[in-house]
Amino acid sequence: MATDVLAGPDGARPAAPAPAPRRTRRRRGIRGDEAPAGWLFVAPVVVILGLFMLLPILMALWVSLTDWNGQGSPFTSRVPLVGLDNYTDLFTRDGLARQNFMTSIRNNIYYVGIVVPVQTALALFLALVVNNRMLRGRGFFRAAFYFPSVTSSVAISVVFLFIFANSGAVNRLLAMFGFDGPQWFADSRGVLHILLGAVGVDEPPAALTSGGPFGMAWWDWLSGPSVAMCSIIVLVVWTTSGTFMLMFLAALQQVPETLEEASELDGATRWQRLRFVTLPMLRPTLFLVLVLGVIGSWQVFDQIYVMSQGDPAKTTLTPAYLSYRTAFRDFEYGTGAAISFLLFLIIILLTLGQRWLLRERDSGPRPRRRARSRADRAGGPGTAEVGRSGAAEAGRSRAAETGRRS
Repeated sequence: MATDVLAGPDGARPAAPAPAPRRTRRRRGIRGDEAPAGWLFVAPVVVILGLFMLLPILMALWVSLTDWNGQGSPFTSRVPLVGLDNYTDLFTRDGLARQNFMTSIRNNIYYVGIVVPVQTALALFLALVVNNRMLRGRGFFRAAFYFPSVTSSVAISVVFLFIFANSGAVNRLLAMFGFDGPQWFADSRGVLHILLGAVGVDEPPAALTSGGPFGMAWWDWLSGPSVAMCSIIVLVVWTTSGTFMLMFLAALQQVPETLEEASELDGATRWQRLRFVTLPMLRPTLFLVLVLGVIGSWQVFDQIYVMSQGDPAKTTLTPAYLSYRTAFRDFEYGTGAAISFLLFLIIILLTLGQRWLLRERDSGPRPRRRARSRADRAGGPGTAEVGRSGAAEAGRSRAAETGRRS
């Protein structure tokens, strides 16, 4: 028979050949063929950013590792390579470079500590005011509050120089109330020193005259911002609050009215509605405003350059302006580039700290995992599978027995 012919000598049939593997065609999405076109469109932007932003950053990083004085190319073998000395000298080596850098850090800490909270609170207050439905002329007030933000910072700085001059409008206004106005851009004393001098404390305590960190006495660290820095702070708060007001206003308009109406029906006061309903909804915008405020405060340059250039007695010196002055006036490009990268590191660390502080926190207890069955705890997953298969087999046996009886 035919089947006997196909059988082998020992009576076993030969194994059937394995089926050939089917070629699975990779399915593409609806827009799968648009990737090359997308890269083609973004290629000019990538090239421009890489050529005019990433490449200069890498070049500046190389300059910060050298002792280049601005003559010739910094990439030749004639330029001495100093490694991390430009960075370590700003912290460990006694000299003018460390003194100037620590002075600028102290000034900027006072500047950030005042500007960021004040401009954030003022911007939120203005946003709440112009978001009131009962306010007439809301468009006018929005434009009026935002107008200083779009005005040239150089022009406003020049105007403030005249306002805070020794015979300017501020001192004349103080004279009308019987106060002698300070010499705003000539007095190098800090605000805390001025207040202590007003109560008779002219000499620093002996414990604060030495022993401070990074070569500066505690009396210098605790001086407070100078009156010149205070005038710059007033200028910056006035010019930046309008921009942050618009951000808060956009976020306030996204808060559902039903939440406020429900909280009002529950008897919540205005302060309770603001604290427990509005502010939690503004958390992402608050994080954005704080981050932008911190970054802008540490990068302050144009107001310092126009109004004081670090004077009087370096009380308005900031790291951004110090980096410019060290590189382009003192021709120490390596140290100037190192200051700029340290400033970048400070901003990154502060941004990460703000992100951690403003992160979403779980208010309720964490849900517990469901307890495993006794069979799972005893024998693991294998025992559980056996138990489930046995239960299924017992169920089928009972169903068959019921069918025979019926």
